[in-house]
Amino acid sequence: MDIFYPIQVLVDWLTYKIINLSPEAHLGTSVNFFIYDSIKILLLLLVINYFMAILRHYLPIEKLRDFLASRKWYGVDYLLASIFGTITPFCSCSSIPLFIGFIEAGIPLGVTLSFLITSPLVNQVAVVLFAGLFGWKIMILYVISAMLLGIFGGFILGKLKLEKYVADYVWQIKSQKTEIKNQKETFTVLIKKFWQEGFDLTKKITPYVLLGIAVGAAIHGFIPAGFFEKYITADNLFAVPLATILAVPMYANAVGVIPIMQSLVEKGIPLGTAMAFMMAVVGLSLPEALILKRVMKIKLLVYFFGITTINIIIIGYLFNAFVK
Repeated sequence: MDIFYPIQVLVDWLTYKIINLSPEAHLGTSVNFFIYDSIKILLLLLVINYFMAILRHYLPIEKLRDFLASRKWYGVDYLLASIFGTITPFCSCSSIPLFIGFIEAGIPLGVTLSFLITSPLVNQVAVVLFAGLFGWKIMILYVISAMLLGIFGGFILGKLKLEKYVADYVWQIKSQKTEIKNQKETFTVLIKKFWQEGFDLTKKITPYVLLGIAVGAAIHGFIPAGFFEKYITADNLFAVPLATILAVPMYANAVGVIPIMQSLVEKGIPLGTAMAFMMAVVGLSLPEALILKRVMKIKLLVYFFGITTINIIIIGYLFNAFVK
């Protein structure tokens, strides 16, 4: 059972009974989507930020940093980050606390971005759904492609040395941690401190999260069914980049967009084109950009989205050429 089902029931009652909007109307659908996703994601952010505050407190930052810096990893660190991204059930917005935690731990930016790219693309529910709709072979190829996207994307971004384009407050949190590291605190004080840190971080991110959800809600309610199928046709040579670009304004997690991908394939759209569309919706959306803007400066954001976009288009063309 979906643990958020009671929230959906409450939001349905609020939207359709109290506010008196119609579930058949565009406005009713958008408002319902906005309220439900706002509650769900903000609750997730509070919980994740709380546990990340605990993790940041006890994580042996210097040892971890020294461990990563003490040897040549030959790309294995990018692989580890990508694998970690596949086993964490987070969407792009809820991955941000982990992104900040990795930066604080001294993990290289490129490795951190490998995690950030992979995490929203793969989760356990999506993998099972993918296998059920497209078969195990396609599912395995998809997971490998998503991991390669994270590994190569993070590697390229790491080589560009973009650390100075991480938001200043992220580095300030790290500095404050270092200064108070040696202070001994009681259990009660620690509980309050973890809550305060988690709450403060959630508060900083919240306006961007709400803005992103609002954009997603408008698209969810007002873009008509069949809009994308009209432009992403099988005989269009530029269908893959077009599908990627058209997906950018959308907002959904991997589980939500896989059925859309299935309907595109059933209508004759090549698998690689549909997959590029799905990857772009999940890992490249405008709402995600608005949320990431809170932790990245514009230049890093442009590089992050630019390189991820190019890699998604390449994966789309490779699937169209070699996977039938």
